[in-house]
Amino acid sequence: MITRIHNTDAEAACALIERILQVTNERPAGQTVNIALSGGSTPALMFRLWAEQYDAQTPWDRIRLFWVDERCVPPTDEESNYGMTRDNLLNKINIPKENVVRIKGENTPEDEARRYETEVRSMVPEEEGFPQFDIVLLGAGDDGHTSSIFPGQEHLLTTDKAYAVGTHPKTGQQRIALTGMPIIHARLLIFLLTGKGKAQVLADIIDQNDAGPAAYVGHHALHTVEVFTDKAAAEQA
Repeated sequence: MITRIHNTDAEAACALIERILQVTNERPAGQTVNIALSGGSTPALMFRLWAEQYDAQTPWDRIRLFWVDERCVPPTDEESNYGMTRDNLLNKINIPKENVVRIKGENTPEDEARRYETEVRSMVPEEEGFPQFDIVLLGAGDDGHTSSIFPGQEHLLTTDKAYAVGTHPKTGQQRIALTGMPIIHARLLIFLLTGKGKAQVLADIIDQNDAGPAAYVGHHALHTVEVFTDKAAAEQA
């Protein structure tokens, strides 16, 4: 595991974008890079910076975007991860429409989890029976959840399904979530964690323990794990 500590959340986000561009440029010409994106306020800053500062140097025709998780709401809802990405990034860049593969949160949750898994499997190469994204970008909640896999729902870490339905333990909101096995099979697993509220979960991830879903996937990942963070989050690291 490689931990990259930056002074601010914006510096961490820019460094992560530059890492994605490095991975993309190192791949053979014409080869598509499959990236699974997460939602939340921290990625929103990253997406804005990507559109504002890195659009011209990004080969969008070689990048295909998927989603790690999605709330079961329409894309027009303010809680939609796709909607957040659309507003902060997609509407500001020239990425081919077919390279944006969204989870349809407006559909019936169980049906959509199956549909999206089928779509992902048709586009993304597999390793040991699971889709292997080139990059999986994760955040984590203060409670240690990641990809809408919450504490108490650890069965989603080991299921043989690539996407499944998770449930927010407090609100009961259903979400479509990339499960643990394809996460740990990612060629490059990246955590973006900034702010004091992420200090404990960051420490758990760095300690390589199984304190929560985020720490579990970081601990059990089969390939490269990198953490991009700021000094505020790294105070306990």
